[in-house]
Amino acid sequence: MTDRITDIWGTGTPHARGTAWPVRVDQHLDEGITEDQVDRWVPSACVLCSNGCGCDIAVKDGRMVGVRGRAGDAVNHGRLGPKGLYGSTAWSRSADRLTRPMIREGGELTECDWPAAMGRVVEVSRRLMREKGPLSHGFYTSGQLFLEEYYTLAVIGKAGLGTPHMDGNTRLCTATAAAALKESFGADGQPGCYADIEQCDTIFLYGHNLAETQTVLWSRVLDRTRGPHPPVLVCVDPRRTRVAEEALRTGGVHLTPRVGTNLALMNGLARELFEHGWIDEKWVAGHTLGVDELRAIVDAYTPDRVAEICGVAPDDLRRAARIFGTAERVLSTVLQGFYQSHQATAAAVAVNNLHLLRGMIGRPGAGILQMNGQPTAQNNRECGADGDLPGFRNWDDERHIQQLAELWNVDPLKIPHWADPTHAMQIMSYAEEGSIGFLWISATNPAVSMPESARIRRILADDRCFVVVQDLFLTETARLADVVLPAAGWGEKTGTFTNADRTVHLSEKAVDPPGEARSDLDIFLAYADAMDFRDRDGAPLIKWRTPEEAFDAWRAASKGRPCDYSGLSYEKLRGPTGIRWPNGAERLYTDGVFPSATEYCETYGHDLVTGATVTQLEHKALRPDGRAFLKGADQTPPHEPVSDEYPLLYTTGRTVYQFHTRTKTGRAEPLRRAAPGMWVELSAADAERLGIAQGDLVRVESPRGWIEAPARIGQVPPGTVFAPFHYGGADRQANELTMTVWDPVSKQPCFKTAACRVRKAGGRG
Repeated sequence: MTDRITDIWGTGTPHARGTAWPVRVDQHLDEGITEDQVDRWVPSACVLCSNGCGCDIAVKDGRMVGVRGRAGDAVNHGRLGPKGLYGSTAWSRSADRLTRPMIREGGELTECDWPAAMGRVVEVSRRLMREKGPLSHGFYTSGQLFLEEYYTLAVIGKAGLGTPHMDGNTRLCTATAAAALKESFGADGQPGCYADIEQCDTIFLYGHNLAETQTVLWSRVLDRTRGPHPPVLVCVDPRRTRVAEEALRTGGVHLTPRVGTNLALMNGLARELFEHGWIDEKWVAGHTLGVDELRAIVDAYTPDRVAEICGVAPDDLRRAARIFGTAERVLSTVLQGFYQSHQATAAAVAVNNLHLLRGMIGRPGAGILQMNGQPTAQNNRECGADGDLPGFRNWDDERHIQQLAELWNVDPLKIPHWADPTHAMQIMSYAEEGSIGFLWISATNPAVSMPESARIRRILADDRCFVVVQDLFLTETARLADVVLPAAGWGEKTGTFTNADRTVHLSEKAVDPPGEARSDLDIFLAYADAMDFRDRDGAPLIKWRTPEEAFDAWRAASKGRPCDYSGLSYEKLRGPTGIRWPNGAERLYTDGVFPSATEYCETYGHDLVTGATVTQLEHKALRPDGRAFLKGADQTPPHEPVSDEYPLLYTTGRTVYQFHTRTKTGRAEPLRRAAPGMWVELSAADAERLGIAQGDLVRVESPRGWIEAPARIGQVPPGTVFAPFHYGGADRQANELTMTVWDPVSKQPCFKTAACRVRKAGGRG
């Protein structure tokens, strides 16, 4: 086992196209523990990125002491990344774990027992329900719970209370992935799979720093690019990342659009396909709608105009388009560089357009991965604990509401569907105004992760909103709560979760949680019991008690819908590998038929510029009949242009060694040592102009706040400033500077397009 801090991706196993990815089993045990000392290995899957690598947890003396990759798992073939190896279990033994509930008394959080904590929660909840009704309640959850917990929370919120105010931090992360899939195909669900890497001859990565965000998947790409018949890579990213370097090494292209101009670049690529006849006209005519409208929109985006808007050389655009237009099998991956930027949904939809124009979908090596950033984000979207309905049902279709009402045995009017569901940023605004007086936050840390951090802290600390937080530690958010509930973490409970290519894994309980900590499922069930939620017949609304019973209830809810789990079971998931829905299918849309029919689709669609909704009648008039939609939009100016006062563009992102707000990875010593604190990245040209050297302390200011951190010189283009978002502390918290604005369709915040200024603040740090 090599040191995976310095050797991030591990020993390569190069192979040719069309051959199986070789097995390589990675393992890490605590210092002093040998393999023969392990009492047992408990099957699970890693939850420290969205890859969902199959693994086994090492248990000794009732403690989790390490982890190893599972050789037979289709996702990782035994590999694990640095976060999975070093961060999976270290947090579980941290001395600062929450082990008892806490209540705020006299301004201070003090420990108490469960009856007192839940009693306070239920007392406030019942009072607000009497006085103000269900619109007084909001729920903000995670991308890191289990499927069974999301579904239980969804039923509590939508059928127990009847509130539309439910969302997850998936809104910050993968809302645009879901929105783009819905707009193009009629429903959420990844068309491609990871196995497409073995079959493709070209890979396009749009705003996806795969080398750092999904290290095992990147090692899978490297094993193709370093083997016979390697694929050509094209990287779309302002920064010169390892992905960009590999793109150039393979004879591909590194496209570096200015922050906030992704859509213009994509329109230019589409125009080139039309211009050179790189279109599968017959397939497009038989399987899509909107080709003429799309052609009219992109026609103005010549290479020269794209260069003017984006700063991308015309010949680089032409070359990238030729690679896409002449390849046999293109795999595209998309992530936060598109999702968290300006016109996010329109840009992500434009990726789908390229594949549809070439008929490059539903076959080996020709796929799309509108990626997730979190391990269980897919389940949140499927189960409806965010701003969706369970089973990819349509808020605007009364028949879909009736299906859920019959499933849950409640009045259809109880299920809130009179208006669009409330997204996370609006939930915070309602809490700020006081109309939401009860906000339950589970397994997430918005005081660090949400934009305009100072505003979020003020909202959570305000007495007008009663805040409940359930988590593993006293996070920056938990410190502001009125009640804190100690939760069990990964390995301390049983449940399933689904990764970014629809692979479902069962994670078995390996050890007991510390002290009085409880699983999130048990916490939600305790609340439902105390609130005495009932169905039409007077029976308890929540009829399951165990994770497996909750999974079986979900199977019934998903049956017949695009995300159909009815063919899965705990018994089947106890095999050597995770299984994709539906029924193990590697790819969706192999027959060229899409879930776009008016009576079946998840949405009727939106205008990509304004977010205005398409009505049911308008959608039906289009007669989609299983065809995909080609949709386009014009580039519009970013929300906050640079100025003399704020002349630089500020963008945020991730580092390979930390995950989200470091709740787990920050407690793993190898990861903490590798990336202990915040930094700010500048171009060499900007650093020289500002008199800043590597390591100097710099102050970065936007109209909303400031941070100070050491400077790094190098990967970003001139005019751009980059900062990782993982770190808390108001003076070194990236989201002090970001804006409270969001995409009109996906409602995902625009973390990557703010104006800023930089000055030297001190000597080398």
